[in-house]
Amino acid sequence: MERTPSIHVPACGLPGTPLPEPESEDVLRARLAASSVAIVGCGGLGSNVAAMLLRSGVRTLILIDFDVVEQSNLNRQLFFRDQIGRPKTEALAETLRRIDPGARLTLVQERVTAETLVEFVTGADVIVEAVDRAETKAMVLDTCLDGLPGTPIVTASGLAGYGSANEILTDELADGLYLVGDLASDVSAGLPLLASRVMVAAAHEAHEVIRLLLGVLEP
Repeated sequence: MERTPSIHVPACGLPGTPLPEPESEDVLRARLAASSVAIVGCGGLGSNVAAMLLRSGVRTLILIDFDVVEQSNLNRQLFFRDQIGRPKTEALAETLRRIDPGARLTLVQERVTAETLVEFVTGADVIVEAVDRAETKAMVLDTCLDGLPGTPIVTASGLAGYGSANEILTDELADGLYLVGDLASDVSAGLPLLASRVMVAAAHEAHEVIRLLLGVLEP
């Protein structure tokens, strides 16, 4: 019986690609703890991104949202029934402080505009765009790319429905602009926002932020 030759698969990277020098977990988490991330929109994406970043060690977050918690949010957003009616930034901060009481949180409970956004996110090492409306999304991206050209932005588009989670990818659209999603699945009657797919996209956004904070620029 002919045997199939064994194939050596490198631990990471392509054959011949030198591996990065490993850093201890303490060093990596210290780098994350010294970083700051601004999250514009605290709904299905933003609330879950915030929790994942905090659990990973990013302890300084700027939370920006004008809205209040509604019952319809509970199927995919990191809120609870007893928080209905409260400002999203305040309710999310309460939950995050249950994860880490020492979290450094700046709350911006207002609708941002092209005139105010840069002031709120200045100082963040990475910006996460996590708003719902297409026109607001465009404003956030245009304002940040023009006003803070050296700050990476992680955005999302195409995460509705029950299509394969494997179709949600992360790509670099332009220098410093990283996109998560399948680019096709807009919300519609047959493509609702389901927690499972929203969480996949949120995890992609959070992980891309972590990679950027640790100096990995490739998606």
